[in-house]
Amino acid sequence: MENEEDNNHGLETWVKQVRRVAWRMEDAVDQYILRVAKNYDQRGFKAVIGKISGLVKNLRARHNLVTEILDIKRSVREVNERGERYSFTSLEGGGSGSSGRAKKDQDPVIGSLFLEEAELVGIEMPIDELINKLVDGEPHRGVVSVVGMGGLGKTTVVRKVFCDQRVITDFDCQAWITVSQSYEKEELLKTMIKQFHEARKESVPDGLETMELEMLIKFLKEYLAQKKYLVVFDDVWSEEFWEQDINHVLPLNNGRGGRVLITTRSEDVAPSSEESPFYHVHNLSPLPKDKAWELFCRRVFKCQGGSCPEELKELSEDIVYRCEGLPLAIVTIGGLLSTKAKTVSEWQKLHDSLGSALVCNSRLKPILSILSLSYRNLPHYLKPCFLYFGILPEDYEFNYASLLRLWVAEGFIRERGGMTLEEVAEEYLTELVRRSLVQVTRFHPTGRARKICRVHDLIHELILSRSEELSFQHVPITACANLEGFARRLSIYSKRSDAAKRISDCRTRTVYFVETNELSMPLMKAIFANFKFLTVLSFEGCAIDYIPKEVGNVLQLRYLSARDTKVKEIPKSIGKLKNLETLDLKRSQVVMLPTEINKLRRLRTLLVHPKGQNRMLGMKPVDGIGNLDSLLKLCYVEANLGSGFITELGKLKQLRKLGIVRLKTENVTTLWSALQNMSNLRSLGIYLLEKKEFLDLKSMPCPSSLESLGILGRLESLPDWIPKLKNLQRIVLLSSGLTLDPLTSLGTLPNLSKLTLNKAYDGDCLHFKKDYSFGKLQVLSLWNLKSLTEIIIEEGALPLLKSLRIGPCPQLKVLPSGIGHLQNLERLEVRDMPREFVQTMLPDGGRDYCKVKHIPLVLFIYMVREGGLSYKLHDPNISKHLLDETYV
Repeated sequence: MENEEDNNHGLETWVKQVRRVAWRMEDAVDQYILRVAKNYDQRGFKAVIGKISGLVKNLRARHNLVTEILDIKRSVREVNERGERYSFTSLEGGGSGSSGRAKKDQDPVIGSLFLEEAELVGIEMPIDELINKLVDGEPHRGVVSVVGMGGLGKTTVVRKVFCDQRVITDFDCQAWITVSQSYEKEELLKTMIKQFHEARKESVPDGLETMELEMLIKFLKEYLAQKKYLVVFDDVWSEEFWEQDINHVLPLNNGRGGRVLITTRSEDVAPSSEESPFYHVHNLSPLPKDKAWELFCRRVFKCQGGSCPEELKELSEDIVYRCEGLPLAIVTIGGLLSTKAKTVSEWQKLHDSLGSALVCNSRLKPILSILSLSYRNLPHYLKPCFLYFGILPEDYEFNYASLLRLWVAEGFIRERGGMTLEEVAEEYLTELVRRSLVQVTRFHPTGRARKICRVHDLIHELILSRSEELSFQHVPITACANLEGFARRLSIYSKRSDAAKRISDCRTRTVYFVETNELSMPLMKAIFANFKFLTVLSFEGCAIDYIPKEVGNVLQLRYLSARDTKVKEIPKSIGKLKNLETLDLKRSQVVMLPTEINKLRRLRTLLVHPKGQNRMLGMKPVDGIGNLDSLLKLCYVEANLGSGFITELGKLKQLRKLGIVRLKTENVTTLWSALQNMSNLRSLGIYLLEKKEFLDLKSMPCPSSLESLGILGRLESLPDWIPKLKNLQRIVLLSSGLTLDPLTSLGTLPNLSKLTLNKAYDGDCLHFKKDYSFGKLQVLSLWNLKSLTEIIIEEGALPLLKSLRIGPCPQLKVLPSGIGHLQNLERLEVRDMPREFVQTMLPDGGRDYCKVKHIPLVLFIYMVREGGLSYKLHDPNISKHLLDETYV
């Protein structure tokens, strides 16, 4: 209801009251459960005494709960009466885009009005590409969808295409239909008929307004039967729009080549190219840095000839950077700045208050207004997941898998038959990505592969404006504010150590520290003393070297992370956390867990991956690990102390992911016997202890359900069972030392999308033949192949490859032959490769430049003492770099 009613502050206040009384209910129940759990967590004679004393304590707890419930019921009655008094309870709620009432800020034309200035900057390439798709091609009906987040300029681009003279002369008739969230099919068809007739300067047919749906469809089909038509459906929100409402209305194959253009924020709305070869999806990208700067200067400094004064350049560049290539934001913020004095003080004011200005300044409100439509259209189950991105500061990123586990721990994820909660969470995240609200990438700017997700900076501002719905409270780096009050979820990114004085709200459920420099002993004690109801506690990236034993007092904790810390050990009190679902110790210094860990029967994810020097380390074997029968993910455990521990692993029948390090050859057979019990296993990593030994995997097949396989260790040859893993999507071979070309075995895997060969092949040639084409491979990484001198790619091989990563391969002096065939290649990454190899690709005289110029991103990465240096293909510094012997 709050989403459906604009500018209704009374309703907003009432919703806050409803929300808070709901939180009080949760608090009351949790308080009672907490006390009962303490009194019944004993056995034997102590349990008898405990139950007797517990009865007395529980009487008091029950009395307090009854008192609280009576007070809550009184509050509920008051809130309800207040709602009835102001007619709030009679409103028909929506909140997920289901309301049929039009909203004044949902007119998509508003967005294009603000983008008027963007028409001549940075959109020439997509315009030409779209025009070519419309006027060229088969005489079959084609559908082109332009997808992107709100404010990206989809309507502006398509309007330019629609009005282009080449398009006007190529089609017999045209229509532009604005769909938006609320539409009536009959009215939409009537508008289409009117516009077709107007385009041909014909009179509108008599009786059009009284035609019913069947007659309208029949009329359209007959009218377009012999015409080449173009119809644009702008701002489509409904996933059923095309298939249910439009597909059967427009002639499919009249031999004239009709075209349909759709703009939408969601990939799920766009007819997929997998459904038909005549469907195309164009994902509109943000403006590149240079075009964004050009647009900003043109908008702000008109009177200065589009030139930014030197004293304003740094502040202006930072403002443009925060817009992240979003034309709507650049034009709107630029419009405001164009009215202000061109002084550093005025620029600094807006720069420092940009977040609040987006909410309060009337000239900037349209930015969040346009972006808010995507939020309002979300189904209710996705809203808390989306708002959760507000727990991190601007420009920070979530690890993909960690985010899914956090959502599960927060209780955002609903169970679905046959799927784990994490798998459902992944579907939620995929839906947010397809709605253009979240960005997911597998690549860090340094080139290191890492699956991360983030939101656009302006989307982050939108989230903060709505964060009260999850009761977020943020403590920034310089904050000294009091933390008392309602703070269901607390994000602390303060580098100060005096935060302990301000932490007192026992109702907090989540505390998320963001790379905090110092966490003092008083602060740690305050956390565990005051936050009894904690379900999520993350110290990820913080400067801590221990977890206090008081952690065992937080009995409702479901998620505990000490990832990327200096923590060396976990206290025995961890065994009290019977509700713990995730224990993340990745890249900490923990190598030994207490045996009490085997009491955590609800534990779903256990990550122990200590920082090691040039070797893989994992968790030392723990007695009774087979008791953790809820485990879905276990990485990594050492398996060099006998076969008994490996046999215990066979009891973990729910495992989806398993990582084994320091495996001895004599234990391989035992491991394979254990794996046969893991029918749900999706990912397996095996790392051999001795580098000189051969890993014999020939006669021991993995579970057929396997989707990801990583093997570190010498192999005489690839085992015969690998090509039989029909579900395998990712494979990593490290230090395999193969002498026979592995591509003949791997190329036939029907679902392989990612292949990494790292020190895995000692031959001099890799030949990608069209006979085993790697039909679904999208990411190919060839690392440290010291003997490789040649890569051959036949035409027809690697048809879907998007990313190719090579290096260091010191003997490889020429570009892979046939790389020009890879028309879907989006990224070529070259790391620490010889000078000769790189020079062949450079635009200034490189003989192979013509073979790579079609690739959107060609990246050269060099690892030097100070870290990583990266250059793009047309970067002038790359030539200078090649002349510097210290880096090559």
